[in-house]
Amino acid sequence: MESEAAWPRIPTAPEGAPNIVVILLDDVGFGQTSTFGGLIPTPNLDKLASEGLRYNRFHTTAICGPSRAALLTGRNHHDTGNGFLMEWATGFPSYTTMIPRTTATVAEVLKDNGYSTWWFGKNHNTPDWETSVAGPFDRWPTGMGFEYFYGFNAGETHQYYPVLFENTTPVEPDKGPDEGYHFMTDMTDRAISRMRYATSVAPDKPFFMYFAPGAMHAPHHVTKEWRDRFTGAFDMGWEKYRDVVFANQKRMGIVPPDAELTPRPDWVAEWDSLSEQQKRVYCALFENYAGYFAFTDHEVGRLLDAIKELPDAENTLVLYIVGDNGASSEGGPDGTLDEIKNLSGILPSIEEILADLDKLGGPETEPHYPLGWAWAGNTPFQWVKQVASHLGGSRNPMVVSWPARVSHDPVPRDPFLHLVDVAPTLYEAAGVTMPDTVNGIEQMPLAGRSFLPSLTDPGFEGRGEQYFEILSNRSIYSDGWKANAQHTLPWRQDIAPGNWDQDRWELYHLEQDFSEAKDLAEAMPEKLEEMKHRFDEAAEKYHVYPLDDRGVARALIPKPTAPGSDPEALDFTFYAGATRLPETAAPSMKNRSWKLAARVTMEGAATNGVIMAIGGVAGGMSLYLKDGVPIFDYNYYGEHTTVRAAQPLPAGDAVVGVEFAYDGGGIGKGADVTLTVDGAPVGSGRAERTVFARFGVDTFGIGEDTGQPVTTDYRPPFRFTGTIDRVDIQLEPVELAPHDAAKVHETELRAVQRRE
Repeated sequence: MESEAAWPRIPTAPEGAPNIVVILLDDVGFGQTSTFGGLIPTPNLDKLASEGLRYNRFHTTAICGPSRAALLTGRNHHDTGNGFLMEWATGFPSYTTMIPRTTATVAEVLKDNGYSTWWFGKNHNTPDWETSVAGPFDRWPTGMGFEYFYGFNAGETHQYYPVLFENTTPVEPDKGPDEGYHFMTDMTDRAISRMRYATSVAPDKPFFMYFAPGAMHAPHHVTKEWRDRFTGAFDMGWEKYRDVVFANQKRMGIVPPDAELTPRPDWVAEWDSLSEQQKRVYCALFENYAGYFAFTDHEVGRLLDAIKELPDAENTLVLYIVGDNGASSEGGPDGTLDEIKNLSGILPSIEEILADLDKLGGPETEPHYPLGWAWAGNTPFQWVKQVASHLGGSRNPMVVSWPARVSHDPVPRDPFLHLVDVAPTLYEAAGVTMPDTVNGIEQMPLAGRSFLPSLTDPGFEGRGEQYFEILSNRSIYSDGWKANAQHTLPWRQDIAPGNWDQDRWELYHLEQDFSEAKDLAEAMPEKLEEMKHRFDEAAEKYHVYPLDDRGVARALIPKPTAPGSDPEALDFTFYAGATRLPETAAPSMKNRSWKLAARVTMEGAATNGVIMAIGGVAGGMSLYLKDGVPIFDYNYYGEHTTVRAAQPLPAGDAVVGVEFAYDGGGIGKGADVTLTVDGAPVGSGRAERTVFARFGVDTFGIGEDTGQPVTTDYRPPFRFTGTIDRVDIQLEPVELAPHDAAKVHETELRAVQRRE
């Protein structure tokens, strides 16, 4: 008898399992898209809605990383360790940002059930200190069930000079912005290409695509062609914008006929009280955002068109979640052309913005609009991104299409839903069950429940209860009622008041008050106490406590370092090819003195390129040679201190160095800079101010300046044409302990904001 082959069984998807595409935009208000009554035309989203369903009571966590953790796992964000953002991680279990193996992602489950799984765009769910070459990589997308990843590991990236990875390998765009490069187009091209290729090879294997652009998060990068389409479109100002949008929402049935428009709060200036300069700047910044949104809609439309060309297009489920939180007020009262500077608490004047307004949207800027437009963008609700207590922060539009199963209904679906409900919905759609164990690890129960029946049942009832909490802004929804406590301000990262017992709680009956316009707290104190008790129960159950309202102070506390590195190290040696190292894994060269010595081999005046660079457009520093001349550039939010030698170096070996003598006595102080060759000074300069927090979203590298350029004196990556033997960096000990530095920072930050 001959032996029979016994091939190992590979996972196969259930019969009829659909392709699944989840599209998640970033930082979008409920009242921004034309699909939901807004004044920014989104024709491709309109078209998808005309073929499927709109949902008008879908909810997020009110900020990006936590929202994405809830979406990907089907658990509440605190239970995934993502109580807040990875850059602000703490050692408390709910705030480590380290997604545990007990909360496997939807990609892991679908992959094990025969799906191809791909992630394009933003990844804000890998801990900051795990994004270096040292890994570990089990919390990168490819370690969380995604077979392919093309995107960036951060809350944002420069759209012209993105910090890109393909799987776990850093990659660089093949062209620059002057040649038409934009990350939104790049990632869309990649997604379409992989989808078509996979369908050609394995037409019977369904795919799960997670398409998460950096749009519409700042920086709002778009060409003048797109921005100019909106010239004058918002000259009516933000109050009138809300009036027009609210009327549209009522006419379109997005909000109930009895809904009320919430009034302008005291933290938004009356439009008519603004100067002509202010109006000009504010309108330009929002026109730029609208152009970016229109461009993004165009690119998503290309993806949707490509889906329709698939052989199994009818059996493709598209969930388009229009924002991971509400519109962002992080541009501050006046907006900015340098949002990294804003996030550090240093706010520009109107005159400073006007001086560079001609650069708006281009690669030298990192724009964000003022907070008044965020309030307007969240029509008809109160508050904005980060403020999880109110619907302006946590209610986002959603559109669902599945031609094989769903008929268009012009009336929006209105069950109360949350991101945690997405994973169980996808499981039911795919015909799979969330397993009790994944990779041998017992799983935490799903927090959500499937809303798949709502696709065919307009009367489907949504969640009975859901809590919200971000930066101590907290809320509880229960059976139509909602209690809210607003605590912190998104545009003031230095505020950490504590005093949670002094927060004023509000009470709303959402079944009769769609927009949270009628506070019933005083009229119904017993109901309010009941709701506060429910929040406390949910907070205990889902591990919300301890509350932490710190902003920048939390960002400055010690974090884990790259595995295998010494957190106390003061001496570092790097070699050519060490690129794309995240700032948190690079030597900490801020708020202290340091020395750098690069052993190089020169080719005389023909030698060009970067020896060491960190950061980019917002802030950073670069040591490079141009026509053989050593140059050091320190970029403090666009203020450049440039030190250069008088003449080119001859051919042969040399040690090119920098001595950075920090003033001390606090953070963000000045420094004397000396450029040396073979230990002898060849140039000197003075930086009156230095970056005290992060340089931005770019990275550290040896031998080239990847991503954004620190200076416009060269075009990245400007690779070194000589030979780099090694680069030694020696740090002086920090004068202040991290917790002391945080205290100093808060004091100085308040002073800066009072001055400006």
